[in-house]
Amino acid sequence: MSTLTMKSMLEQYVYTRDLTLKIVEPLEIEDYGIQANADVSPPKWHLAHTTWFFEDFILMHYKQDYHYYLEDARKLFNSYYETLSKPFPKSKRGLVSRPTVKEIMEYRHAVDKEVIALLSEGDDLDDEFYKLIELGINHEQQHQELLITDMKYNFSENPIQPAYKKASSLRESKQTVAPINWSSFEEGLETVGSNEERFKFDNEEPAHKHYLYPFSIADRPVTNGEFMKFIEDGGYSSPEYWLSDGWATVGKEQLEAPLYWGKHEGAWYTYTLLGLKEVNQYEPVTHISFYEADAYARWTGFRLPTEQEWEHAFKEEKIEGHFLENFILDEASDPEKTVFGSVWEWTKSPYVAYPESARPEGALGEYNAKFMSNQMVLRGGSCATPRNHVRLTYRNFFHPDKRWQFSGLRLAKDGK
Repeated sequence: MSTLTMKSMLEQYVYTRDLTLKIVEPLEIEDYGIQANADVSPPKWHLAHTTWFFEDFILMHYKQDYHYYLEDARKLFNSYYETLSKPFPKSKRGLVSRPTVKEIMEYRHAVDKEVIALLSEGDDLDDEFYKLIELGINHEQQHQELLITDMKYNFSENPIQPAYKKASSLRESKQTVAPINWSSFEEGLETVGSNEERFKFDNEEPAHKHYLYPFSIADRPVTNGEFMKFIEDGGYSSPEYWLSDGWATVGKEQLEAPLYWGKHEGAWYTYTLLGLKEVNQYEPVTHISFYEADAYARWTGFRLPTEQEWEHAFKEEKIEGHFLENFILDEASDPEKTVFGSVWEWTKSPYVAYPESARPEGALGEYNAKFMSNQMVLRGGSCATPRNHVRLTYRNFFHPDKRWQFSGLRLAKDGK
């Protein structure tokens, strides 16, 4: 059986499904169908897709005589599993006005009822069933983060930039930050990845040896104030700091600052899920692409860490930070206390398979492995990541031009 007991898995399933509904609770009915560009999905689609995942991968195989609750579920809500069916184009998810939000909520309730019944009975179910439930829980946690980031982008495209929700209690903004200190590491053969029994995605395994040369890594992420100096020094108009594709992206998209930033009367402001606010120079910079992170690092004379350096440097770090469950989202975060949570950190590592990794058979082989092309790895976690979804070996990945995730950077350098 999975590393979770049957009882704890049932509790985790109910908790996770309820948390998703808590995320969409502040939305109005008009908000559920918005899709502002091809990278993001409407909230209604996330609610339906995560439900379809449990239905198609679990109920269709483990519930006797089960039939799809929605006849066209696979046609509408299959994201990218080509071995199952031809997915509906991601760029057109905002066009799916039917089923309605009410029908999607009924769909979630019906599937939950069936899954909970299986988990409550559970005596004659095999180990594969529990592994699929655990995968489904972690899959939904990924979509909880996407719900937050996608809603933020969707709302930001509205000219009045409405708030997703009003802050119940504002934390005091950070008013200072210490200069960067460096942690240094000797060269040597180190273990990277995971063979642990607890849940992990297939892209985190197997544990393997990787040779690290002497390096140093910053004790905190780069702040907004530090990134402002890059902007003020002409960073976005100086091609010598940029990779070729990055410089082409700057020109094509007319980039001048991180996503959501704009200047008003000489001051930088940023759109947040709590509304527009002045950029706090002491908080971690976020919503930057790999290209921007790499250019900033080159401007400073340093570099981004590799994902292996990042994992080795923080292997003793406690998983503490600024996570989804706090529902603080865009409010103040202390970069001096941020390793896990608050902001994902770009690394210089391409997203590729680990040595001797095995691709799962069937449709689940499409979950991670087929995306190992032209993407870069991020480590850590963000303010939109569920707390129990984060771990040292977690490998997030996005194309290098993407900025709508809560992505920032931490500096590294060769030697001590």
